[in-house]
Amino acid sequence: MRYLDGRELAGYIKQRQAKEVRRLKHAGFAPVLAIICDNPQPTNQLYMSLKKKYGAEIGVKVIDFNVEPSELANTIRSVNKDETINGLIVQLPMTTGVDTDALLDAINPDKDVDGLGEKAKFDPATPLAILWLLAGYGIELADKKIAIVGQGRLVGKPLAAMLRNSGIEPATFDVGSKNLNSNLKKMDLIVTAVGQPGLITNHAIASGSVVIDAGTASESGILKGDVADEVYECEDITITPKKGGVGPLTVSALFDNTLRAARARVGRI
Repeated sequence: MRYLDGRELAGYIKQRQAKEVRRLKHAGFAPVLAIICDNPQPTNQLYMSLKKKYGAEIGVKVIDFNVEPSELANTIRSVNKDETINGLIVQLPMTTGVDTDALLDAINPDKDVDGLGEKAKFDPATPLAILWLLAGYGIELADKKIAIVGQGRLVGKPLAAMLRNSGIEPATFDVGSKNLNSNLKKMDLIVTAVGQPGLITNHAIASGSVVIDAGTASESGILKGDVADEVYECEDITITPKKGGVGPLTVSALFDNTLRAARARVGRI
C-alpha cells in the first residue's frame, strides 16, 4: 500500500508561505483571515483551532467571530467592509436551517478565500488541496477514469467543475447512485467526499486504484472519513491515510488563497 500523505507536502508549502508573509509585512501589509462561526460543534471548533494554529505558524493573524445564526449576515457585511481583513470564511457546517448558499454568496468575492461563493475569485480550498496532493505524488489524471462520490458544494461539485475546466470529464456519483460499488470498481481514481463512515468498502476498490478520502464525519466524537477500515488492509492500492491526507493541504490551500488576496490588496493600495 502506498500512502498519499499531505503533511509532508504541507510542510514545504508552509515554509514558502511564511517567507511570503514576511515580505508582505515588510511592504506594510499584515495578512488577516477572519473566520465566522455560528455552529460551535466539536468538529467546527477543531477545524477553527487548526486554522488558527497554522496562521500563527506562518505569521497570519486569524480572528474568529462566534455569533448567533441571526447575526451571520450582519457579521459578514461588517467584515466585508473592514479594510484590515483580506480573507473571510464561514466555518461549515452552519446551523441547520440557515441559508448557507445565500450567506456564502454574500461574502465579498475579493475576500472569499474558501472559494465557495458564486462569484468567488479563488479556487475552493479542499478541491485545490486534492489536486495538489495528486500532483505532489506525480499522479497523472489525463489518462485515468476518475470518480467523484458526493456532490456537495464544499468538495464534490467544485472539484468536478475544476476537472472539467482542465479538459477532464469525471464520473459523478452520490450515496444513492445505482450500482455504486460496481461502477467504482471500474475506476482508476476515486475521490470520496460524502461524510458517511464506511461508505467505500473493498467491493468498490479495484487493484491498483488510487483513493482520496475527503469525507469527514464525527462518530462517537471521533473524526472519520468515508473509507471503511477494511480498505486499509489492501496491499495494492494508493490511498490517503486515515489522518494527514487531504486535511493538512486544505488548510495550506486556504492560506495560499489568503496570501493571494493580500497580494491583490497590496497592489491596490
